[in-house]
Amino acid sequence: MILHDITRDIVSAPVYLGDPETDFQWVKRIDCGDDYNLSKIKFSSHAGTHVDAPKHFIDDGNSVSDLSIARFFGSCTVVTIDGVLTGEDMENLLPFCKKKVIFHGDGNVFLSQSAAFVMADYGISLVGTDGVSIAFEIEEERVHRELALNDIVVLESLDLTNIIDGDYTLAAFPLKIDTAEAAPVRAVLLEQEKGI
Repeated sequence: MILHDITRDIVSAPVYLGDPETDFQWVKRIDCGDDYNLSKIKFSSHAGTHVDAPKHFIDDGNSVSDLSIARFFGSCTVVTIDGVLTGEDMENLLPFCKKKVIFHGDGNVFLSQSAAFVMADYGISLVGTDGVSIAFEIEEERVHRELALNDIVVLESLDLTNIIDGDYTLAAFPLKIDTAEAAPVRAVLLEQEKGI
């Protein structure tokens, strides 16, 4: 089994415009005479590779801690694509995909609201992207709300460098943060070695 770490470093990952900057600090340091090393970190729940729960855009929607961890593990399809995906694009693409879909577009692939409609019709349970958001700023709320209303979990800011298209097993378990609308994850793609 080959494991591909597709997680961005939480400290150095780009931050969504307007979100708090990530702040990492040493509290204790052995090289400064302390007996041990101790650090602290302050960050947005959307920093680095993270999952958006429905609560992100629906006040009474499920929070991260409400979601079964089974939602974050299972068969997925990675697809390289660029631009804004429409409902028609989804109609052509989704019949060949698993129920968890990850878009590899070097940060330049976005869903339209019509794409979100079709994803709901196909029973997609999770959608991921290597961009800081699954939607353009102008459609941010509409797309996220449509996904949330249909209980589609969003995985954002993935590092898909050197990942080729195809089917994998995804493991992307969020930190357990009670009532939070989002949480960082350590995302991994598992690939069966050929011939084994």
